Amino acid sequence: MFVFLDESGDLGFDWSKKGTSKYFTVTVLICHNKNATDKIRQAIKKTLRNKINHKKPKRVSKELKGTGTTIEIKKYFYSKLPDDELSIYSVTLNKKRVKDHLKTKDGKKKLYNFLAHFIIKETPLQKVSTNVNFVLDKCKSKAEIKDFNQYLENQLEAILPLDTRLNITHESSEENLCLQAVDLFCWGIFRKHNDNDKEWYDCFKEKIKYDKKYLP
Repeated sequence: MFVFLDESGDLGFDWSKKGTSKYFTVTVLICHNKNATDKIRQAIKKTLRNKINHKKPKRVSKELKGTGTTIEIKKYFYSKLPDDELSIYSVTLNKKRVKDHLKTKDGKKKLYNFLAHFIIKETPLQKVSTNVNFVLDKCKSKAEIKDFNQYLENQLEAILPLDTRLNITHESSEENLCLQAVDLFCWGIFRKHNDNDKEWYDCFKEKIKYDKKYLP
């Protein structure tokens, strides 16, 4: 099983600052086998080639992003995905109800780790019969990566079957194209909660197995 995690929004709490989001979304994309990850990579490559870079020979884009990508291009990408073999799980935090002690630098780390664990518990990891490959975007510092990995390993120890091996990697989204897919889905779920914009969300909602607000 392959698990890809991404987030949208921010964990800032300065409401006077322009652009501070009301919500923070953490999304997990589950690919049940390698065939699913291969098809996602092919879908990303086809979309970049046929819809983004076909008119830009000198300036090649390597990524699809939730922000800045038109709904038509998002729909094209989605049309290239497999009908099954993948599923989406997501939790969205209502930042207005976060306690003050979680608004500090260390508190935000705890909050992020908690949300990641919260949504992972909703996935079918306890039923997995193969190794679990857990992939995140490489945006944390070395200390934060070590802290997150240790936290995740400790929490999943009680969930995963005894003979299941957990591999956690932090990779570039330019190199791991499946991270681009989870970014697109996460952005769509975030927009639904933060901006009441369901245009992209409605296109892929059939793949969503879990989508809840935390502290509604």
